[in-house]
Amino acid sequence: MRPQDIITKKRDGKRLSEEEISFFIKGVTDGSWADYQTTALIMAMFLNELDSEEQSYITQAMLNSGDVLDFSDIDKPKADKHSTGGVGDKTSLIIAPLAASCGIAVPMISGRSLGHTGGTLDKLESIKGFNVNLSTAEFKRIVKECGYAMAGQTADIAPADKKIYALRDATATVSTVPLIVASIMSKKLAEGLDALVLDVKTGNGAFMSEFENAKRLAEAMVETGNSFGVKTQALITDMNQPLGKYVGNAHEVFECVKVLRNEIDDQMKPMLEVALELASRMLLLSHVSESTAQAKELLVEKIESGEALEKFRKNLVMQGGTPEICDEPGSLLDRNLFKLRIESKRDGFVSKIETTKIGKAISYIGGGRLKAGDSIDHSVGYACEAKLGDEIRRGEALGMLFCRDKNQADSISEKLRSAYRIADIKPRKKDLIKDVI
Repeated sequence: MRPQDIITKKRDGKRLSEEEISFFIKGVTDGSWADYQTTALIMAMFLNELDSEEQSYITQAMLNSGDVLDFSDIDKPKADKHSTGGVGDKTSLIIAPLAASCGIAVPMISGRSLGHTGGTLDKLESIKGFNVNLSTAEFKRIVKECGYAMAGQTADIAPADKKIYALRDATATVSTVPLIVASIMSKKLAEGLDALVLDVKTGNGAFMSEFENAKRLAEAMVETGNSFGVKTQALITDMNQPLGKYVGNAHEVFECVKVLRNEIDDQMKPMLEVALELASRMLLLSHVSESTAQAKELLVEKIESGEALEKFRKNLVMQGGTPEICDEPGSLLDRNLFKLRIESKRDGFVSKIETTKIGKAISYIGGGRLKAGDSIDHSVGYACEAKLGDEIRRGEALGMLFCRDKNQADSISEKLRSAYRIADIKPRKKDLIKDVI
C-alpha cells in the first residue's frame, strides 16, 4: 500500500478498509507518513466523512497505536467522565473525588485549554506544586491508593491521536464527528474502563452549538464505547452561559473546593447539578447504586460528611499539591489583582449570554490559550454574577473581572459587557440537562 493510493481513494469518496486505516495510523505513529500526506487524508476524511465502520476502524487503530492501561489488579469498578468542553466547565474536579469516595476507581486523563474553552490540566496547575505529568506507573499507583488520579495524556497513550489532532487544529478540520469520536474515545478506551459517562455540551458556548449536531456526536460516542465493551452513556447539557460562578483557572478550583466544603451559593448550583447528574450515572453503570436517585443521595451524603473533600485532600498530597487549600480555599486567589465591576447599562432581564465571548475575553488576558503553546496566567478570571433570566437594574453587576491591571481591564471590559443581552421580557428557562443518550 502507498499513502497516495489511500488518499486518492478517500478523496474520491470511496470507503477505506480496516487494513488501509490501520496502515495510515501506523504511518502516523512511526513517522513513515509525512505531515502533508497525513493532512491530505484528514482533509479527504473531512470532506467525505467516514461511515460508522470506518469510524470504528480508526478508533481501534488509534487506541492500539499506544498503551492500554491495565487496572485488573484494582478490585473496584473503573469509570470516568469526559466533557466536550465549555466555559466555566469544571465538573471533573468535583466528580473525580466524589466518585472515588463512593468506591469507584477513576483514572482521569484530561486535556488543556484551547480557544474559548477551559482545560482541566490548567485548572489543576493553578494549585501550587500539583503534578499532572505522571508516568504510567505513578498514575496507576495513585489510582490504586487514592481512588483517582488526574493527569495529561502521556506519549504512550494514543500517540497517533496527539499527532493527528495537532494537524486537524492547524487545518480547520476539527469539526467532523467521526474524527472527534476517534480522538476522544481512543484516549478514554485506553484507560481500561468498565464505564464511561460523557458530557456533550450544546449552545452558544459549545463546539457543537446546534442540539442535533450534539446529539449525533453523543450517539456516535455512546455506540463506540458500548461496542468496545465499555458501558457508556452521554448527557447533552446546556452551554448557553458559563457553568457555575467562575471562569478562570484558580477561580474555578476555588469554586470546586467551596462545593466540596458544602459552601455553595446560588451561582454555583448549576455546576453542582451537572456534576451530580454525571457522577450518579457513573455509579449506576458501575453497579454501585441501583438508580440515579439513590446515587445522588449517596453523592450528596459524601459532600455533607466531608468524605469527598478528604479524598480530594489525599489526591493533592499524592500529586504534590498544597492540601491547605482544603481548609483555606481563598489561598488559591491572588488578592493583588485589579478588579473591575462589569455593570448593566439598562434595566431588564438577562435574555442572552454570548458565552464564547466571555471565554475568549478571559483567554485574551492569559486565562486560556488562543493557540497551542501560549502560556497561561492561572490567576485571572471572571465571576458571573447575573445568570440567564435574572432581573437586573442599570448599574448593577453583570459580573466581576479579576485581571492584572487597568490596561487589561480596558481591553476586554466592553467585550464582557457586550456578551450580555438585556431585554424587557423575562426569557423562558432553558433545561440544564437536555437529553440522555
